Parts: sequence; structure tokens; C-alpha cells
Amino acid sequence: MVDIILKNFKKPDEIRNFDKGKFELVQLADMTIGKASYEPGWKWSIDVSPLSGTEFCEVEHLGMVVSGSATVAFKNGKIHTLKEGDLFYIPPEPHDSWVVGDEQYVSLHFLGAEQYAD
Repeated sequence: MVDIILKNFKKPDEIRNFDKGKFELVQLADMTIGKASYEPGWKWSIDVSPLSGTEFCEVEHLGMVVSGSATVAFKNGKIHTLKEGDLFYIPPEPHDSWVVGDEQYVSLHFLGAEQYAD
């Protein structure tokens, strides 16, 4: 018999807070799902880098943008913009990210969440 597991980000298992944002984690069986919520002005290299101990994010991401927009800039110069409704895969190459505009950015992360901002 398979049991149903129901969880909700209104009661996450863990919250990782940092300036201008938070990363909430929910455990479902052997999977960790993350929810990123970043305020306008949030930038990974400023707000998360001191917690991670690395200059740029090096976590692999697979997710979906729920609202807002963010830029992802790789150390090699490639730049991409993520917008509401976009599904994204970001390889574990050094990259920075920041919120674009005056709207809060929210995304769900299905890969890499357990390592993010840890």
C-alpha cells in the first residue's frame, strides 16, 4: 500500500533566511523541494554568498518561476532572464543571479534545493 504525503509551503520543514529573501524547504519521501522568495534588490553574490562561502552559486537548479523575473549570469559571460511561467535548468557552473524590476521573485526548485544556501 502506498501512503499519500501532503505538505504545504505554509508549513515548510526548514527556512533559510537571508537579506532580502528566504529559501523554504519541504521534504517529500526522498525528494527536497525548495521555494525561493526574493525581494527587489536581492542579489545572490551579495545576499547569499556570505552564507555559502563561495563567490558565486555553484548549485545545479531545475525549477519553475512562479512570479517575477530574475537574471542569471554565468562567470563565462552568458546571461539569461527567467520570467514568470519559465521552466529552467541551470548547470552547476559558477553563476550569479538577481531580481529584475520591482516585483518579488518566486520560484520552485526540484533539483539542488537541499544544497542551496546551506
